[in-house]
Amino acid sequence: MIALAVLGVLMRRRPAGLAATAVLIVAFVSPLCALSSALFAARSAHHLLIVAVAAPLLAAALPNWRAGPAWPWLLSSGAVLALWHLPGAYDAALSSVPVYWAMQLALLGSASGLWRSLHDPRQTLPLRALIIVLAFAQMGLVGALLTLAPAPLYAAHASAPLAWGLTPLDDQRLGGLIMWVAAVVPYTVAAALFCRREWALLTRDDGALSA
Repeated sequence: MIALAVLGVLMRRRPAGLAATAVLIVAFVSPLCALSSALFAARSAHHLLIVAVAAPLLAAALPNWRAGPAWPWLLSSGAVLALWHLPGAYDAALSSVPVYWAMQLALLGSASGLWRSLHDPRQTLPLRALIIVLAFAQMGLVGALLTLAPAPLYAAHASAPLAWGLTPLDDQRLGGLIMWVAAVVPYTVAAALFCRREWALLTRDDGALSA
């Protein structure tokens, strides 16, 4: 909570930064955080908020961050997402506070780097769109594998879903669907905002030339 308060102070003059802070508060302070310890579906929503909502907002709020080419960030963020959803790594994160925060920082850091790299003016709009589609595809692939898995994978969610009227496998499948299907919403919004910004720049340039 202290870290989020500090972040809010640092971002007080940046609307995108304040929005990112608000999303992180929802992820880490609201009941969603406690629920994500019980239900994998809630954890999937938690990770989606971090990777596809908080991270692009944070990236937009840090204009001086030169992240570099997008392709390395795409590969690294996809690898981080996949590795932390391996059963051993995931269960370790939910049983150890230091490992838990290592997971969260890795997800937020790698995703923020990816989104920040898309702000590089050398990136063309088609390339930005392709990177966003591939980033969604990476999350969707992880979600699809979890949805279609024939058995529950995570010991951390072996019993808690029963209290919510779900079997562990149903909970896992619901979480997979959130990553596979629901994730299209924030990625589509991000792509639309990049297109809007590019259109505004083109319109401004055309107007300057006409003048």
